[in-house]
Amino acid sequence: MRVTPKGGRDAVDGWSVDEAGRPVLRLRVSAAPSEGAANAAATALVARGLGVPKSAVRVVAGQTARLKRLEIDGVTADDVARAFGAP
Repeated sequence: MRVTPKGGRDAVDGWSVDEAGRPVLRLRVSAAPSEGAANAAATALVARGLGVPKSAVRVVAGQTARLKRLEIDGVTADDVARAFGAP
């Protein structure tokens, strides 16, 4: 996931490919990156899109970076494709 903080609105901008050729879901959030606000907004946005509780979505890598890796309880790759489109 690639997060753009202070992006004006909370939205999913679709899929792109990172430098290593891996698919990355691009998000923008209106929250600033200070004190974890952008991470909280991004996880809430993903949770809402997938229809899972916010507590089911956690940032496991990239706490202070734009590129983040999430862990999501009870969600399969097919669920992600249905919610956000195929990568």
